[in-house]
Amino acid sequence: MPAQTPNAPALDGVVLRPMTAADLPLAHALTAELRWPHRPADWEQVFAHAEGIVAERDGELVATALRWRWGERHATIGLVIVAPACQGRRLGHRLMSALLEGLDAHTVLLHATADGRGLYERLGFVRTGELRQHQGVAQPAPLVALPTGWRLRPAGLHEAPALQALDAAARGMPRDALIADLLASADACVVLDHDNEPRGFAMLRRFGRGHAIGPVVAPDAEGAKALIAHLAGMNAGNFTRIDIDFASGLAEWLESIGLLRVDAPTTMVRGAPLATPPGGPALFAIVTQAVG
Repeated sequence: MPAQTPNAPALDGVVLRPMTAADLPLAHALTAELRWPHRPADWEQVFAHAEGIVAERDGELVATALRWRWGERHATIGLVIVAPACQGRRLGHRLMSALLEGLDAHTVLLHATADGRGLYERLGFVRTGELRQHQGVAQPAPLVALPTGWRLRPAGLHEAPALQALDAAARGMPRDALIADLLASADACVVLDHDNEPRGFAMLRRFGRGHAIGPVVAPDAEGAKALIAHLAGMNAGNFTRIDIDFASGLAEWLESIGLLRVDAPTTMVRGAPLATPPGGPALFAIVTQAVG
């Protein structure tokens, strides 16, 4: 849990305390109240890797905020949720201030809604890009032709280290435990292979109203399209979501296969910029807006 989490009630009677697994049903109820798509299983999966804070008033859970520490120098923040009845009382600022304790030496990544962006800017976050959330009933996608020596194949049983290395290079932070967890639970994981060397990968996972495609790591946009088209085809006729980096240039193509844009969160970072090797793999689609 974050160090020195305040537990004394403020003037409004709100108390902050560390989040525990026993809070997950009430946390899920908060997202349901806001019509966010998270299932209880989605909360359980991300909380397994998180440190969280909840806010209570009169014994009722009214807010959550989670952070994930990746290695010694990186973290992400997400699922900062305040019940509608408690919004406008600076509770988000109190939660964020508590989460940021101990992270002064970290690069901290988050994805901000339009309502939250001002708060994060005041806390030292700067805009570094945008996401595009696309979703809908996936249509059968024409397969993308690959150059000679390139192919798609299922991920092997012992391929986690290679995929973890690709993700770390593309995201700019090490997330080995998360990638191992996702690999074990994904409905499908397809690898983009060049001369028997993994150069990218993508996963199809249960999430929210149906399935999500992500993360998607590839050396270029055509490789990303090949991975996404394969998984979208597998899930054709079913609800599918994907959250892409807007700079990827994939938005128009995604709409052509039935995945329409529904939201555009802002990518924000506090601390040193995320470092990705030049010429290395790129992250075309994230896992979720919470964990990045």
